[in-house]
Amino acid sequence: MQTKLTLRLEKNLISQAKSYAKKRGKSISRIVADYFKALGGPSAKSRAALTPIVCSLKGSLRGANVVADDMHRRWEEKHL
Repeated sequence: MQTKLTLRLEKNLISQAKSYAKKRGKSISRIVADYFKALGGPSAKSRAALTPIVCSLKGSLRGANVVADDMHRRWEEKHL
């Protein structure tokens, strides 16, 4: 169930929030809700700095036998 919440902010901050929301195609309510969801949870601090793509890749190499030298060599072969 959703409930109304009133925030009191400076006019310039409200203007910035509206502009930010419009650029991202979201409502201010959605942005605020997403922010508060990110604050909660067991590892919210570590997830907050990661983009959704990085979060989806996290742990994908667990158990793999990856050696840094091999990665560097492959990168050099591809890009140099």
